[in-house]
Amino acid sequence: MIRPTALALAAFWAGSGHAADLAFVTSQNAESVSIVDLTTGAVVAETPIPGAPAPVAYDPTRGRAYVVSAKTGDLTVLDESGTILRQLDLPEGAFGIVPAADGGLFLTEWYQGQLIRLDAALNPVWAVPTGRAPAGVAVDGELVATADRDDDQVSIYDAATGALQARVAVGKHPYAVAFHGGRLWSADVQSDTVSVVDPVAGKLIGQIPTGSHPYGVTFAGERGFVTDQYAGTVTVFDPKDLTVIQTLDTGDYPEGIATLPDGSGVVVAHWDSNTLVWIDAATLSVTREIELPDGPRAFGNFTGRQR
Repeated sequence: MIRPTALALAAFWAGSGHAADLAFVTSQNAESVSIVDLTTGAVVAETPIPGAPAPVAYDPTRGRAYVVSAKTGDLTVLDESGTILRQLDLPEGAFGIVPAADGGLFLTEWYQGQLIRLDAALNPVWAVPTGRAPAGVAVDGELVATADRDDDQVSIYDAATGALQARVAVGKHPYAVAFHGGRLWSADVQSDTVSVVDPVAGKLIGQIPTGSHPYGVTFAGERGFVTDQYAGTVTVFDPKDLTVIQTLDTGDYPEGIATLPDGSGVVVAHWDSNTLVWIDAATLSVTREIELPDGPRAFGNFTGRQR
């Protein structure tokens, strides 16, 4: 069940027309999801979810958040108050998740090496083979891409049909992927790089050095941000000339990272320090920090503006 305060706030939002910038942060060790008002920093709801929830995707257009339990592969669907609307059995290796434009989902399946497409009713549409151990998944219009960790590559597909468009070798053990500026970016955990791919030409453009064990990557204010797990830092880079701008100390074991809905900065979940940290994209300073339940990971696009 969710906290009573979440019900009160949900009623307030419904009655007043108030819209909030929200984050859905999974805490794997605590087996819960925290819903955070990104404007105030308040935790407005916490929902227990068993099975070590880690991957998450928020679709503000439809007012739904999707959470994958890493131990079981089960999918939990939440509304913006934190109420569980549906739970769905998926293959045990279900992991990376991103909403599709029509309200469906794209999912990676770690053990079988698949990209799975679900429709708006969460029924399977198609499944296609990826490389070994696909982790992150990202979509950009007509293209969807996976980070195939154990094959050190990204795979790029037609988002409508699942037809393979390209496979591109990147750094060692890519984990998260993101589209930005017509390029595909991968955080390469074991080579300490962000790889930059032309997704249409299907070729590697360049690589950017990071701190130890980069995990997640996102963009704000014409800058790129990548979490460095082992270093406890966030590497900031220029996505145009592929140079490092600055390295920020943010907390212990940063993992999930997402752009603030107004584009002014990013938020970072820290596994070991149990915090969510706000970074301003212009000043590159930490502007807020809050505590969260044990083991926040938030792997995926976990922020958005409530409608």
